[in-house]
Amino acid sequence: MSFLVSKYEDYIYPPSRSSKHTTNMLDLTTTASVILCTIFLFIFVDNKWKKSKNGIPLKLPPGPKPLPIIGNLHQISSPPFRCFTDLSKQYGPIMHLKLGETSAVVVSSPEIAKQMLKDLEPSFAHKPQCVAFEIMWYNYSDIAFCPYGDYWRQMRKICVNELLSPRIVRSFQSIRRDEAARLLDSLRESSGSSVNLTERIYSFSSSITSRAAFGGVCRDNEALIKLMMETLTMAGGFEIADLFPSSRIVGALSWTKRRLKTMRRKLDVILDDVIDQHRENPARRSGNGEDLVDVLLRVKEEEKLQFLIANHNIKAVLYDMFIGGTETTATTIDWTMVELIRNPRVMDKAQDEVRQALKGKGPDKNDVVIHNLKYLKLVIKESLRLHPPGPTVPRASHEEHVINGYTIPARAKVMVNIWAIQRDPSFWKDPEEFEPERFENQTVDFAGGDFQYLPFGTGRRICPGITFALASIELALAQLLYNFDWKLPEGVRAKDLDMIENVGLASSRKENLFVVATPYNE
Repeated sequence: MSFLVSKYEDYIYPPSRSSKHTTNMLDLTTTASVILCTIFLFIFVDNKWKKSKNGIPLKLPPGPKPLPIIGNLHQISSPPFRCFTDLSKQYGPIMHLKLGETSAVVVSSPEIAKQMLKDLEPSFAHKPQCVAFEIMWYNYSDIAFCPYGDYWRQMRKICVNELLSPRIVRSFQSIRRDEAARLLDSLRESSGSSVNLTERIYSFSSSITSRAAFGGVCRDNEALIKLMMETLTMAGGFEIADLFPSSRIVGALSWTKRRLKTMRRKLDVILDDVIDQHRENPARRSGNGEDLVDVLLRVKEEEKLQFLIANHNIKAVLYDMFIGGTETTATTIDWTMVELIRNPRVMDKAQDEVRQALKGKGPDKNDVVIHNLKYLKLVIKESLRLHPPGPTVPRASHEEHVINGYTIPARAKVMVNIWAIQRDPSFWKDPEEFEPERFENQTVDFAGGDFQYLPFGTGRRICPGITFALASIELALAQLLYNFDWKLPEGVRAKDLDMIENVGLASSRKENLFVVATPYNE
């Protein structure tokens, strides 16, 4: 309940980082509580009109006792995956929660995750429904959140072949170099003063993704980044419309849907402009040098696909690619820089490796050298262990299954808590410590076959952009470490940095990273 109250205070009284809050927080909490209680009363009355279903009780996984109507919502704090981790210590590695009227199963065990995501994968290859997925991704017309099936295979194949294959990713070397140079130049201009590194990193990451997928940085890039952040916040499945999907009262009163539809209209303007620019320049679509928009427009006109695509399909896939390419990369770079600043020993060791390897090397040879930086790779692996870009792997059960003696109901929302698994002391020594050396003698990788380490997911629906993301992450970190010495602004101590994540689908850091970058002289 406390999680929902704080969440809806933000909707009624949006927070601003640029101004101080002067409103009495007790009044805000009271107002939000009254609104929520009123909605829950409507839900209760609405539910009284529905027929109850009689049947044999299922042997559900253990979990805290739910309250009427709200279920276990009063026990969920922000961010939810941290709360799930604490609850699983009491109720076990497979846990059942009632989130409003939604049945949810939280998994925090590699063995159970393997059963679901590998052994029974076709039954758990679907994604849960979510009002943000439906509205912002054009009624599930994308790749990441559409139902598992032939349409998903068709669109995923197009994107992998035209944007995410290793060969295509290598062809984007010049784009990555250009944007890395822009990032370094912007930091040199701010030498000696405090800069918002998080914002610079997001600009770097989004520019690479836009140039690779759209053929250029879109005219409203900052607005698109802002929409992305708002969307990810609302796509965690904890909007009130997600928690009470069958309630007509909630559907009628939900400001979530109204807000998302307003956001969708803004997204339409941005993506329609991108598509129109490509339509107005058909000479680019000669079969050579096509970007993803060109390819999608061409196959749309050829009408040779099993599932014909329209503009809304193209926009859904473009939004997928922009978010996937931008958020994963930027979040990982940002968390890694935070951890390096908090761990000077690791920072020094990583900088020594980078500076020795790149000294005297020209830009044309940097990519090969950077790709072979062994300690930097360990640093990235450790960062992804502590801070996976997606803290949970969300799935939905297609049919009823019995796992470990417990029934997983059909259509239950399943959340594999990889944030918890990757911090489990049963598998990781000193799991809360940032120690890249732990990977020196381990063979675990990003391929999704090691279920104690799944930063990019696993199985058929593993993130298809791993190669794309890692290429940008390695380059950015190597250049930042080589070209600058880093410290926090005056009066800020590393141990006081807030390490809490944002609420939502992704696990970006809640606070931006402000640093002082001093150019390094060889």
